[in-house]
This record gives sequence, structure tokens and C-alpha cells, in this order.
Amino acid sequence: MPLQVSDYTWQQTKTSVFISVPLRGVSVRDADVFCTENYLKVNFPPFLFEVFLCAPIDDENSKAKIGNDTIIFTLYKKEVAMWETLSLSGVDKEMMQRIREKSILQAQERAKEATEAKAAARREDQKYALNVMMQIEEEERKKIEDMKENERMKATKELEAWKECQRKAEEQKRIHREEKFCEQEKQIEDERKKLKHKSHTRISASRNLATKGRNSENIFLEKLKENSIPAPRSVGSIKINFTPRVFPTALRESQVAEEEEWLHKQAEARRALNTDIPELSDLKEEEKNPEWLKDKGNFGNQKFKMGFTGLKSSKLFATENYLAAINAYNLAIRLNNKIPLLYLNRAACHLKLKNLHKAIEDSSKALELLTPPVADNANGRMKAHIRRGTAFCQLELYVEGLQDYEAALKIDPSNEIVQNDAEKIRNIIQGTELKS
Repeated sequence: MPLQVSDYTWQQTKTSVFISVPLRGVSVRDADVFCTENYLKVNFPPFLFEVFLCAPIDDENSKAKIGNDTIIFTLYKKEVAMWETLSLSGVDKEMMQRIREKSILQAQERAKEATEAKAAARREDQKYALNVMMQIEEEERKKIEDMKENERMKATKELEAWKECQRKAEEQKRIHREEKFCEQEKQIEDERKKLKHKSHTRISASRNLATKGRNSENIFLEKLKENSIPAPRSVGSIKINFTPRVFPTALRESQVAEEEEWLHKQAEARRALNTDIPELSDLKEEEKNPEWLKDKGNFGNQKFKMGFTGLKSSKLFATENYLAAINAYNLAIRLNNKIPLLYLNRAACHLKLKNLHKAIEDSSKALELLTPPVADNANGRMKAHIRRGTAFCQLELYVEGLQDYEAALKIDPSNEIVQNDAEKIRNIIQGTELKS
């Protein structure tokens, strides 16, 4: 049983009380001090100093100084007054026990409040840091998009300038052809005039000779007519071979025009796609399909188990090449950014690589696309909430993580795994369970 210290001294003013307690050769590190507004205790085995104050004090601002084998307490009164005695008089053991228990409860509540305030402040700091990080990433993304847009506009202007140069060159060629054609027509006209002049000369000469040789000419013409009459054709038969019919459908009933138009539109669409995404120019046709890329990025047929500690599979992934999977999903999203499963699967890859902020962003994007909430997309919405909640919990943002887990439970209230993980998060927030 400890020995009660009775050889202490005390002094007071209207606002303060000074108590001096001797340690009697006890080491300073062995002294245990406990103080509340109505109770003061110093335990330094085998001695014990205990006093039940007659009036309340400001225990938060009161001080204790240990040195030279003495503890000196400076206690500040809550009410300005002079005390008649230091401790309560007529206190029995039962009352002492009640005061001790009440003091211990007050100290525990104060410590709990301080711990909760500290945890809340840490969560607010982490939330602020997360918001700042996401804002920085958004600014970087916007900067990159602006750079891409500027490059695209620059390339467009260069293409327009090249087209304008080509148009001017074609215009110069056309003008040159027209000039050459005009020169040729002029030469032809000159030749025609010369021939006409020669023909007039010949006609005048022939008129002079016409009267002289009319008789001989008539005889010559008659003889020429007799020689120019062809002999009668012989009777015979002609064999005709028809071209075999290749197309079973008559041309008036065929759809050749529609097929040609459809093929032309497909070619235009492929050219536009390859222009917008230069990386696709070297890919095969199946590699330009978002669904094919999604299957390529998937991790096989392993089933995911949703849990608070993260997405765990029943066994290791077949390849564990998460960066390659993310690249496949990135290209698929560039081809079609309206498929929520692409963002959902990429969030799982980011979780495996501990890219927690990107996992939160992809899960949020998947939830935006999974609207309106219907039964067909319930499984996808649940996975998105679980993966975003897991990322929040790994960032120690347990309040935000619990909100996502509760949203998942609203979709599937009978899921025992999610119920257990949500309960673990509640216990961590309340301070009754260690973080895993």
C-alpha cells in the first residue's frame, strides 16, 4: 500500500495556488502526475500525494515543475477568491472514490475529444491535399489538350496552305493549256486559209480547161461509174455467238450504286479516323476495334472479390502486365470514350499499380457513364463504388470510402463481403480497430 505524503506546503493568491511536494530521492521519470479541475494526484512509488481541491481550477493552463527533489504545482483558480483550506473537509472513502472515478472519466473524454479532433484535422488536410493534386492534374491535362489543339490547328493551316498552292499550280497549268490550244487553233486557221487560196487557184484553172475536155471527161466519168459498181453478194448463213450472262440479277434491279456509295463512305471514315489518331495508321483492322482492345486489356477470366483491402483475385493474374493493359484501355478510350467498362477496368489496373488518384478519377467517370441507374448496369455501378471506396481508404480518407461502400450496399444489400468491409471502416473511423 503506498505511503501518503503529508509534509507538503502550499500558498495562494486570489488567482493562483502554489503547492510544493517533496520527492524524497525518487527519480523524476518515476513520478506520475494526474490533475483535473477538482482532483490532483502524484504517484512516485512507494509514495502517493493526493488532494481533493475545495474549488475548481483551470487544469489545462495549470503547470507542474519538477526539480531538486521537489514538484512545484502552479494551479490557476477558475473563480477569484481566497480558499480557507486546500482540500475538502469531511470527505469519506466513498466520496473520494466517486471523485477519482469522475476525474478519470473527464480525462478520458478529454483525451477522446482531442484524438477525434486530431483525426478530423488530418482527414481535412488529406482531403485538401487530394483536391489540390486533382486540380493540378486537371490543369496539366488541360495544358496538354491545349497543346494538342494548337498542333492540330497548325497542321490544319499548313494543309490548307498546301491545298492553296496546289490549286494555284493547277490554275497556272490550265491557263498554259488554254494558251497552247489557242495557238494551235490559230495555226490551223492559217493553214485553212492557205488551202482555201490554193483551191480557188485550182478552180479557176480547171474552168479554163472545162470547155476543152468536157467531152473526154464525160466519157471518163461513164467508164468510172461502170468500174465502181460492186458485184452482187453470194447467198450464205451467218453464225452468231452471244456473250454468256455472268450476273444473275438484271442491271435495273441490282444495287451496285448503293454498294459503291457505302464502300466510299467506309473508306472516307477510315481515312478520317487515321487522320485524327496517327497511331492507328500502323494497326490492323481488328486492333482498331474498342471491344477487341477491351478484351486484350482484360486479365483473363479471373473473378474479382470486392473487399476493403482492395480488389483481390482468387489467384495471381495470368501475366500481371498492368501497364500494357492500361495502354490498351487508353487506346480503346480514344476510339470510343462512351464505354464505362473501359474506365472501370482501367481503375482496377491503377489500383494494382497504386495510382490511387487515377483510380478515383476513372471510377467517377464510369459512374457518370452508367446512367440512368437501372438493373442492367447495377453490377458495374457497384464495382465502381467499391473501387473508388478502396482507393479512398488506401489514401486514409475513410469517411469518403465509407460513403462509397454504403452506396454499394444500397445496390446489393445482401453482399456479406461488402457489409464486413464497411463495418471495418466504421470501426477504424471510431478508433476501435487498427488500419489494415
